Amino acid sequence: MKIVFMGTPDFAVPILEALHEKYEIVLVISQPNRLKKKGVWIDTPVAHKAKELKLSLLQPEKVSDISDMIYQLKADVLVTAAYGQYVPSKILNQFKKTLNVHGSLLPKYRGGAPIQRAIKNKEYQTGVTIIEMAKKLDSGVMYAKRACDISDTDTSTMVFERLSFLGRDLLLEVIEDVYHEKNKGVVQNEREVTYAPNLEPEEEYVDFNRSSLEVVRHIHSLADEPGATIIFKENRIKVYKASIVSDCSDYLPGTILSLKKQILIKTLDGAVQIHELLVPGKKKMKTIDFLNGQKIFHEFDVISS
Repeated sequence: MKIVFMGTPDFAVPILEALHEKYEIVLVISQPNRLKKKGVWIDTPVAHKAKELKLSLLQPEKVSDISDMIYQLKADVLVTAAYGQYVPSKILNQFKKTLNVHGSLLPKYRGGAPIQRAIKNKEYQTGVTIIEMAKKLDSGVMYAKRACDISDTDTSTMVFERLSFLGRDLLLEVIEDVYHEKNKGVVQNEREVTYAPNLEPEEEYVDFNRSSLEVVRHIHSLADEPGATIIFKENRIKVYKASIVSDCSDYLPGTILSLKKQILIKTLDGAVQIHELLVPGKKKMKTIDFLNGQKIFHEFDVISS
């Protein structure tokens, strides 16, 4: 079985590695490198792994631009995992089978940010679904599903990692049966469809006029990338980890209640404790380290939403 693999972030790396061990990967396609460090472009996680495994790699701005090159490979199966770009029908039609590892229990949370939005929406279960790729977003027949719990302490990075390995194992379980048409899949129920569109920059900002659970889940849904944002006294502060604290005071939401070895901030129905944050010019740090000598926050300051 000859496979073309499309993927970009860390989520896709274990899946690529597992396929490489068992099948012939004739081409890896990843998004173009978007980040620089000290003036040097940083490979996407999938691009880095492809180079490490000495696999053929392409990173086109538009995957449609390399349609003819893909056709010449005469591959049997296309596998995608968080590739991050629309794949047109003229490419999908070149393969006997196309499979996508999607990070939700479809038909819920179709789209590019299913894990982040499941956490933010206070879901306590998500999962992965192996589906056929179709022209309409994440609408193909479902070959297999597997569930995974979400706790209030889980960040999106933690859930991404769990689902990555879950998706890897599930894909390996079904790919042969799908290829040989022993598994024909199940059609999705369109009446149960919900969507998880990509995150917008304005969604990063923390609103303390919400319940403590909503605030914590919002922060965790954005950790570790891009991070939830607090703007305070012209400082753009990133927050990555928080927990719920009981508080019955009548202070305004956003009030800093304590800076004694912890940062407690008032919410609509209680308070949250901030555990990890990043301030401009610094590295991500634990709250206890930030509080040593910091001059940004003062007790009873109010952070406006």
